[in-house]
Amino acid sequence: MTGRMAWRALGIALVLMVAAVGRGEARTLLVGPGRLLHLPSQAAAIAATGDRVEIDPGVYEDCAVWRADHLTISGAGPGVVIENRICQGKAIFVTDGADITIAGLTLRHARAPERNGAGIRAEGGDLTLRAMRFIDNENGILAAPMPHATIRIEDSMFADNGVCAPVCAHGIYVNDLAKLSILGSRFFETHDGHHIKSRARATELIGNTITDGQHGTASYLVDLPNGGALLMRGNTLEKGPKTENTGTAIAIGEEGVTHPDGAITLTGNRFTNDGPAETVFLRNRSPIPAELRDNAFTGKVIPLIGPGESK
Repeated sequence: MTGRMAWRALGIALVLMVAAVGRGEARTLLVGPGRLLHLPSQAAAIAATGDRVEIDPGVYEDCAVWRADHLTISGAGPGVVIENRICQGKAIFVTDGADITIAGLTLRHARAPERNGAGIRAEGGDLTLRAMRFIDNENGILAAPMPHATIRIEDSMFADNGVCAPVCAHGIYVNDLAKLSILGSRFFETHDGHHIKSRARATELIGNTITDGQHGTASYLVDLPNGGALLMRGNTLEKGPKTENTGTAIAIGEEGVTHPDGAITLTGNRFTNDGPAETVFLRNRSPIPAELRDNAFTGKVIPLIGPGESK
């Protein structure tokens, strides 16, 4: 097919897609080198409410702004990598729409002039992520204040993210949300910032692995700077020898408590301090008494400083 014929075919396909939008029909948009839509950004430009976007395996030097609601964006197979570009000076993916699900993609090498480039900048509402990989970004995920929204992350990996130059970026950094849930995911070798920083009113961390390893230099493993409810159950956590904060693993209320209600429960977690200095597992500066039960500690560890009890 000649280049002119290919563009004509693409134009016809886009007309048909626009017609489908007018009829309110949800579509499946296929993206790949051999498809009419070669790049994720081309799908984002025409995606409408309820559409599904499937991206073929391959490496895409691209970024996209997803404005439609109720989208599902997924890899059509393993090995879908989107890298090296950011949109709006923010992220590889910017989610402006509400109720978006993204699954099975690798987002890597996000860099921004302000040094806070993200794999995903979440700005539109509820967001669900499954089987995602965030590698070598300044922020893995950066979420704007969305007081009524939830972000749920399942079975995903965050590796080699984070920077402090001059302000800090993190593995995950969410501003005011209704709830942040992270389940069955892995964080390792975060640099400078925190693995997880959450200003959500409720944060739920279940069955994750959050470790510095031998080379990670992260500060806190988990930081709830404004307080809020916290449930941590069945996580494996480790402070490494190169951490930039030897004194505390999990911090609550370090920047002033604006969410002074909700339970703080940490149960069935395993924490290892691989550094030579004594580390506080949970430093609680909120007025909410923390309940620590059945946690296992290895190395020099103080289980709790602040309101609550450990048993």
